[in-house]
Amino acid sequence: MINALIIEDEKPAARRLKRLLEALDLPVNTMLHSVNESIAHLLNNDAPDLIFLDIQLSDGLSFEIFDQVTVNSAIIFTTAYDEYALQAFKLNSIDYLLKPIDKEELKHAVEKFRVRFRESVIPQTTIDFNEIAKLLGNPIDRGYKKRYTARVGEHIKLFTTDETCLFYSENKGSYLHLENGRSYLLDTNLEDLEKELDPAIFFRISRQAIVNINAIKDMVSHVNSRIVVKIDNFTSYDLIVSRERVKSFKDWLER
Repeated sequence: MINALIIEDEKPAARRLKRLLEALDLPVNTMLHSVNESIAHLLNNDAPDLIFLDIQLSDGLSFEIFDQVTVNSAIIFTTAYDEYALQAFKLNSIDYLLKPIDKEELKHAVEKFRVRFRESVIPQTTIDFNEIAKLLGNPIDRGYKKRYTARVGEHIKLFTTDETCLFYSENKGSYLHLENGRSYLLDTNLEDLEKELDPAIFFRISRQAIVNINAIKDMVSHVNSRIVVKIDNFTSYDLIVSRERVKSFKDWLER
């Protein structure tokens, strides 16, 4: 059972959020309304799995809570202000939702957390592979990026690489593509993305596209020994592995 907590100074907004979460089968037993109340609660209780956090509270900014309490909970920000997005992303944030909270955006954010939560509770082997890798001079954690932000109107959306099927370029812009068919414009380019992404998961098949191995649904032979890669709900153009990348692509698939 996920232990969730709401920190929101506007009580009607807190109650509405609680109802929306209950409709998503995510019960909330505790609602807090100020910085001081939140500090006292977190100091004297186990940290929740997930916090829904407003930023401007009645007695200050909610960031002040984390100056007083070390909390490793995942956070979904629920706020009327977008200027704190970059500061929020430095914390363990799942998403940044602007008020009034949209039901579909809230559902998407909760599902992102549930995926992470399920992964975190899978029993781990007692072998410490990180320590072994260090002894071999090949650290497992190479610092590859796990999250990207995209602006959608006045909203700033947060996406994880796990949910990103594809990064691609079109009309001089770079986009990430999700399984549901939605694409979002990024403030970066494929050259930088290729350096930042985990090469065990992502492969640049051409000048126009970087694919996630977990999102590949089919592969079809193409002219000149090339390969067409099929990704769900991507229809902008055919994803064709460049001829000079075909061998490397096949090697990558078999690692």
